Order: sequence, then structure tokens, then C-alpha cells
Amino acid sequence: MKKIVLAYSGGLDTSIILKWLQENYNAEVIAYTSDIGQVMNKQKIIKNAKNLGVKKIIIEDLKNTFVKDYVFPMIRAHAVYEGVYLLGTSIARPLIAKRQIAIAKKFKAFAVSHGSTGKGNDQVRFELGYAFFGGKKIKVIAPWRKWKLQSRTDLINYAKKNSIPIPKDKKGAPPFSVDDNIFHTSTEGKVLENPKNSAPEFIFQRTVSPEKAPNKKTKVKISFKNGDPVSVNGKKLKPEKLLEKLNLLAGKNAVGRVDLVENRFIGIKSRGVYETPGGTVLYIAHRAIESVTLDKDTVHNKERIMPEYAELVYNGYWFSKKRIKLQKIIDKKRGQVSGDVVLSLYKGNVTILSRRTKNKAYSMKKVSFEENKSFNKSKVEKFIKYHSKQLYKS
Repeated sequence: MKKIVLAYSGGLDTSIILKWLQENYNAEVIAYTSDIGQVMNKQKIIKNAKNLGVKKIIIEDLKNTFVKDYVFPMIRAHAVYEGVYLLGTSIARPLIAKRQIAIAKKFKAFAVSHGSTGKGNDQVRFELGYAFFGGKKIKVIAPWRKWKLQSRTDLINYAKKNSIPIPKDKKGAPPFSVDDNIFHTSTEGKVLENPKNSAPEFIFQRTVSPEKAPNKKTKVKISFKNGDPVSVNGKKLKPEKLLEKLNLLAGKNAVGRVDLVENRFIGIKSRGVYETPGGTVLYIAHRAIESVTLDKDTVHNKERIMPEYAELVYNGYWFSKKRIKLQKIIDKKRGQVSGDVVLSLYKGNVTILSRRTKNKAYSMKKVSFEENKSFNKSKVEKFIKYHSKQLYKS
């Protein structure tokens, strides 16, 4: 019998897709779930899939791989899309797509499928990953672009018809569109679709409001080695545990909330509310340690290429030659980026308290107001005259 590997979350959309694939392709569906730190009930996923007639259910723990090989390189790049988005959903899709194709090859499936809507970015991200690893040998089935179901209401009616459980949000209504992983949580849809509406407090899942955050600052020390964080408050942790720790510390201090309207790759504007608590702290801490370990040209060159890098990640080009080329430029001097950063977390704010490194890029002698022998001030006059002439050049 033909086989299809479905990226399966166990939620409403992918459960409906699973049933729809069975009805329309006369194929065995393999339910594949990547555990990248999302809130998930493995027993419920297995139960839902079995109730829909699935025999092969694969749940793969990829949390450490995700943080080490995907999140950390992106943090080293200081990648931020359109000034605010730390790319939490964008960075997850390439790994899922890569593993999904590997599973398809292992079980000789003729196709892979995903639950991304026809208006979103994720369909592109998944399918660029499929193309990179599967080429033309493995068919891609995108139900949202093929079926006659046109809305969330259509999906709910289909679910009722096929006895598929319909989840409820905290208010007892059909849920928002939520994506989460160990790095972030995004919430979209319903009342959020109108930018004039404020985000209701109950949608936030991993951060408290500033009003409910502690009235006392939380200090946290992050140690870096070769450009990556290796410990929190002096305790060495593997990547996934380190990010989990920072998520807890930052989340309870209201750090990491973003409400944005972004420009999707396919040309639609969308509004979403994102929570990236630990990632926000890592981003600020990494910039801080680089400020005292890297030279000016390296820092500024990274700043110049960052927008292009961020857009490549956002658009699903993680495996592209261009992104990999930029990563090599970003990582060229990562061996110099080691030391400690101490930060204060307080009611949604992150403040740098201390930077410590054995690196000699920062010179106390050169910068000090008390010492004037180690810096040649006579060269400054020539420097200014040279740049004065540049004012008249186009």
C-alpha cells in the first residue's frame, strides 16, 4: 500500500488532514511528530492518531539538536526580522522538513504532507526543505491548497462529521492558531486579526504580564564559549536545558513579548503575538559579549549582513548556499567570543549589568580618561581632515 508521511501535531488541523488524506489518496498515513519543545501530550497524540486508523506513529525528540544546530547559529547572527521578530517559527520548519523526508525515505513513502495554510509562510518553509532533501522523487501534498474546505468553520464542520475532537481555548471557544517550540510561542487569528484590537491577556502562555511580574530584579549570569552559551549562573547545561532555564527566568519576569504586524513572504501582512523569553535574553547577552570581544570591522560587517540573513531564515532558505555562506562570515571569529554577561530581568526589561572576558579587544588604557599615553591623538587631526574631504564626494 502507498504511504504518506504527515507532519502531525495531534491538533485539529492535522487530524482533519490525516482523515482527508486517507479518504482521497487510499494510502497508509504515517504520523510523524518532531518534539522540538512544544507543549505536547504524547499519549493524546498517539491516541488521536490511532483513533483515526494510523498504525505507524513516530515521535522524535529533537530538542537538543534544534537548539544547538538551529537556534544557536541564528543567535550568533543576531537575526531579527523587520526589527522585532526573533524568527521562532521560521527556524523550526527546516529541521522538521529534513527529518520528515528522512522518515519518508526510510519507509519508502511516495509523499509527505503538512498542515500549513495556503496563506501562510510555513507552506514555503516546509516545501523548500522537502525540495532540498527529497528533490523530485517524493511528492508533496498540501491539503490547504487542494481541498474544498475554505475556512475554520468548514474545518469544524468536517471534524464534527468525522467525530474528530475539537479543542477549546481557555474561554471555551475554538482556539487561536498557536505554534510553539522550546524557543518561542506564536498566537494568531480571531480577535488578533484586526490590528486595532488589543491582545487579551489570557492568550499568553509562557510570560506573565509586567504588572504580575516580581517587584524585585532577577540577576542572571550567562557564560559563553566560542560564541555559544554554555552555562547559566555558573552551572553548565546542555543547549536545550540552558534555553529551558532562561525561558523560566525570563518568562516569570515578563520578558520576551512582541505584538507585531509582519510582511509575509507571499505578500500578505499578518498580525501576531509572539513570546520568546529565553531567546530575548540570549540575543541581548550575545550582543553584549561580542561588544567586548570582536573588532569594529567584524561587528559592523555582521550588522550589514544580518537583515539579509534574517530574511533568508524567514523565507525558508535555511539550507540555501547563500545562508550557509553568510553563516561562515558570521562565525569567522566566533572563537574569540568567550566570557560572562550578567543581566537584570525586571518587569519586561533586560538590563546589562556586567561584561567580563579575557579577550583583549577592549582596552582600558586606550579608553580611560585618566591615561593618555597609549592613544596617539596626533593622528586624529589627520583622520578628521581626511573625512572632511569625503563630505563632498557623491
